[in-house]
Amino acid sequence: MRFDVITLFPEMIRAQSAHGIQGRAVERGLVEVMTWNPRDYTQDRHGSVDDRPYGGGPGMVMKYEPLTGALAAARVRAPAGSPVVYLSPQGRVFDQATARRFAGLQGMALLAGRYEGVDERLIESQVDEEVSLGDFVMTGGELAAQALIDATVRLIPGVLGNAASTEEESFSQGLLEHPQYTRPSNWQGRAIPDVLMSGHHGEIAKWRRAMSEKLTQKRRPDLWTAYQAGRKS
Repeated sequence: MRFDVITLFPEMIRAQSAHGIQGRAVERGLVEVMTWNPRDYTQDRHGSVDDRPYGGGPGMVMKYEPLTGALAAARVRAPAGSPVVYLSPQGRVFDQATARRFAGLQGMALLAGRYEGVDERLIESQVDEEVSLGDFVMTGGELAAQALIDATVRLIPGVLGNAASTEEESFSQGLLEHPQYTRPSNWQGRAIPDVLMSGHHGEIAKWRRAMSEKLTQKRRPDLWTAYQAGRKS
């Protein structure tokens, strides 16, 4: 899968793509991450990528022309049909289901905005989808793009050594993940549940399911309500 990131700070994106699971996926040729800097596509001698908003107000707005130039250059190299996704607090909240949908694509272009955002005409004419990490505002879209890439890459077939590991994670079944334990079996008087030492895989699976439901109900009642509604439908 190929990610084309439109950003004023390409070094932020490149740093993440060189490490961990994502870095190994890049090395193995499963993932490609490219960056495109709007500053390389400016049309004035000052290299301006932002300007004051019409109608007044604080802050600056990213200009239409440099962003269009960067997107056009990215599309030349991007797989056919790659959508343009704008990281925006006005977008639909990113979740595990969206990550799975994105993981099925051949490529996508991610637009990381800065300042007060981007010219609305760009969104209307060239953006296919807006995605948000949640109801809060950051100084730029780079961190959101990094989070989206990370969550998506690990779902691409072949990236993780054990594909089954993604099936039991939080949100994959609409529930939080069950508790995890490792050695030693008893730490400062805290012993792991006996069932996990039993070797009875059926009982372990039942315990894990019950704990997932219990934790979701306690810690994320919103998820629990949605889960319950899904079971009834």
